[in-house]
Amino acid sequence: MSDDAKLKEAKEHVGKLKHFYQHLISYAVVNVVLIIINLVTSPTQLWFYWVTIFWGIGIAVQAFKTFGPGAKLNKNWEDKKVKEYMDKN
Repeated sequence: MSDDAKLKEAKEHVGKLKHFYQHLISYAVVNVVLIIINLVTSPTQLWFYWVTIFWGIGIAVQAFKTFGPGAKLNKNWEDKKVKEYMDKN
């Protein structure tokens, strides 16, 4: 595989990781807000969990696509991340 192809593949993977983490943060923030709204407005009738469940399924699918079988998180990736962390500290 050429260096240009490797660079393109690496950028695509990093883009997927970035998008996944942004989506995960949005999921957490929005769901906390929904829980608060639900508990303040109608604490006897809980509805927030429907959003949490179905959006969570979407997050799980995205996580599987990003980190699941075939993802670029192999031994070389682990070694690279360990080296990056050690270089920072």
